[in-house]
Parts: sequence; structure tokens; C-alpha cells
Amino acid sequence: PERKAAAADQWHFKGDNKTAAKITKLQGYEDKSSWGNFDIGSGISPGATETLVWAASTDNQSCDQWIRAKFADGSFSEASKENFCKDLDTPIEFSE
Repeated sequence: PERKAAAADQWHFKGDNKTAAKITKLQGYEDKSSWGNFDIGSGISPGATETLVWAASTDNQSCDQWIRAKFADGSFSEASKENFCKDLDTPIEFSE
């Protein structure tokens, strides 16, 4: 299946930082190629939940994508495979 949104819609998801460290990067990839970065501004504070929007360039990519978080101390969360076409408002939880 492909993610195709109507022109007025934006593909989004919510990220929930369940750690005591700031998330400095969110990265995703489709087919185990190179990681791409989401624009998360200055980061996601500990305990915060943010809504993130996919770039229009990803509109024809698969629903299934891998995602991980990078924390202020340089560590990464475990990568998890998510279906970004389902239940867009249930946060993905990131922990160290």
C-alpha cells in the first residue's frame, strides 16, 4: 500500500519522548536505505509529545517505515517498524 493524501491533508504522526533526555533527531527509512531526518526544530523535550509532518517527497512511499530517535547524549532508541497509514494520532513512544 502507498501513502497518498489529498492535497489539503498532511501525513503526520505523533512522537512521545518517554525519557529524561532531549530528542535531538528523529530519523526514518523505508527500505533499509540511508536514514532521513525529520525537521524537529530545536528537538523534543523530555516528557513532551510533538506532532510531526512527513515531507511531500515521501507521499508515494510505503506505509511501513523504520524510525528511531537520537538523544542529546548521542545515544539512539531502538529502531521500530511502524505503519504510518494507521492511527496517526496514537503517539509513537521513544525511550532509551
